[in-house]
Parts: sequence; structure tokens; C-alpha cells
Amino acid sequence: MDLSTGQPWPVNRHWRFTGWLLAAVWLFFLNVPLATALRQPESWRRILGVAALVVFSIGYVLLFQWARRRRQALLPIPAGRARVALTLLFAVGLASLPGTGGDWLATVVYVAAAAVFLLPRWEALATVLLCAVTPVLASWLVPGWEAERGIVFAVLLASFAMFGFSQLAQRNSELRAAQQEIGRLAVAEERARAARDLHDILGHSLTVVAIKAELAGRLIEVDRDRAAAEIAEVEALARAALADVRQTVGAYREVSLGAELAGARSALAAAGIAADLPVELPELPEERDRLFGWAVREGVTNVVRHSGARCCVIRVHPDRVEISDDGRGPSTPDASGHGLVGLRERARRLDAVVTVGRRPTGDGFLLRVHTQEAAR
Repeated sequence: MDLSTGQPWPVNRHWRFTGWLLAAVWLFFLNVPLATALRQPESWRRILGVAALVVFSIGYVLLFQWARRRRQALLPIPAGRARVALTLLFAVGLASLPGTGGDWLATVVYVAAAAVFLLPRWEALATVLLCAVTPVLASWLVPGWEAERGIVFAVLLASFAMFGFSQLAQRNSELRAAQQEIGRLAVAEERARAARDLHDILGHSLTVVAIKAELAGRLIEVDRDRAAAEIAEVEALARAALADVRQTVGAYREVSLGAELAGARSALAAAGIAADLPVELPELPEERDRLFGWAVREGVTNVVRHSGARCCVIRVHPDRVEISDDGRGPSTPDASGHGLVGLRERARRLDAVVTVGRRPTGDGFLLRVHTQEAAR
């Protein structure tokens, strides 16, 4: 979950596809009851068996994806809703019995695995045990059915595998939340530092200015010479405060490519993003070095705060700098952000161009600042 907005993190296309694949790949093991249904001589049994298995498969995949998204967002899975969903899933599997015969028991494997992912631990354990004994009970209650030992083993194995997967998903979600919190705290600390600096610079000066201006206002009718002296001191204090502010802002705005690359390495490491940075830098004019430094600062800030990337690559050439990641990237590049607006203004002064968009591979995001000769 994005801690700044309270909304679940978007997932890039690769991981979205992987999630569907993880849910759907295990449906292969329904091939036995499906084959049994297709061999039924009576058409109504054949249709009922196939339809029930199709509905069961779709329901299982959708249920898995719903639970997976909630886990990724660190949201609790409503136990009542999960119980109803599992009951319906079991009922649909049971409905395939006229078409699949005893092979319908393969569906309890999926019910047990889903229970591990959806229910609290003790409820999940009880459900798994119930699914494991169902084949044995069915062989006692239904004449001609043999105990399916393979189903019992499959229930236990699938449940154990799903438990490991659910724990891994939970830990990954918690790790992403921690990384997001680190980034948020870093931004908050920088803002607090700027506020402290400005307060230290302006607090005293503005207080004295206010007092002297008030005194001058009272003296203007009774002692114009003293009032004029107070106004002169107010002007001097204001100029001194302005000079202090300019000096402080200048310190903030002093940017170099080497320093920004060092800061990028630290910021990316704190966010848990692998950094692929240049080892050596080309010789650059001072203004271009500063511009490329601003580009690195803006690009890495976007990677840390918005990309959901695992790796960030920065490449520096004599005529351009590129910052790319393998994250989700925006569906349409947003050129209205204050950072990009400021970067474009700086680039325009050096006759350079800022381009933003997806990487040529189609995945991830790319920010490039290049001079006009590079464009030609």
C-alpha cells in the first residue's frame, strides 16, 4: 500500500501476468475429471460435468487473485467472505459429480489450498484435514468407490506449498511497505531540515523587523527623525535577511553530477532498488554537469517514489544522461510535475531537450536529457 495515499500499489504487467499464471497453472490437474466428463455417454452428464469444472476453475482463479491483491496491499481478508467463497467453491466442485464420478474429489485439493491462503491458521488447518479425510469417507459411504490415497497426499502437499507461498507473499508486502516508509521518512526529514534552516535564518530577523516597524509607526507622529532611523534599520535588517535566504537557497541549488550520483546510490539502496551506475564520468562543461545532476536527482526521485522498480540504470555520455528503471512506469508520461517543469526550464537555457516515456523494450520508464547535437 502507498503510505502517502492509503491506496494499494499498482502492479506492473509482468507481476500481474505472473499472478494469473500462478493461479491458473495448477488447473492442469483437473484434466482427469475433465476427461471423465467428456467420456460420459449421456449428454446431460457430459455438459454438467464440463460446465461445473469450468465454473470451478474460473472461481478458483478469481478467488486466488482477489486474496493475492489484498495481501499485496496489506489488507485483511474478510473471514466471513472467505468462508462463503470456499463453501461455494466446494459446492461447485461437488456439482460436477454426475459427470465426473469419483474423480470430482480432485477439486478438494484446490479447496484446501485456497483455505490456506484465505482463512486464519486454525480454520485453514481444520479445512485441510476435512479435505484430506473426504476421499476416505467417500469410499466408505459410496459403494464401488475406492479410497483415493493420491488425493489425500495431493491435499497435504498442495496445502503445504500454499502455506509457503502465502508466507512469502506476506513478507514481500511487508518489505515493500517498509521501503515506502523509508522513502516517506527521508522526504519528511529533508522538508524538516529545510524548515529548520529557514526558521533559523528568518525567525530572529523578522521578529526584530516587526518590532522596529511597530515602533516606527508609533514614533512617526512624535519623533520623525527617530522613526526614520528605525525605518532605516528595518530596511537594513530586511536586506540582510534576504541575503541570508539567497545564500541558503544557493546552497540547496548547488548541484553536481558526481554528488547526485553518490546521493542516488544511497537513495536507491535505502529503497531496496538495485543501482547500475557509471564507474567513470566524461569531462563535462560546468553548466552541463549541473544540468545532468538535476536530471539524475529528478529521475531517481521518481524511481524511488513512484516506479515500483527493482533496478535503476543511469548512463552518462558527453551529450546526454539517461535514467531508466524496470518498474511499471506511467501509462502516459506526466509532464506537469513541478520537478519535470523545472528540469525543462534548466534544459532550455542550455539548448537541451528533456524526453520522458517508456523504455524502448516497453517495460519501465526512461528519463533522458540530451543536447541538440545529440538529437541531431
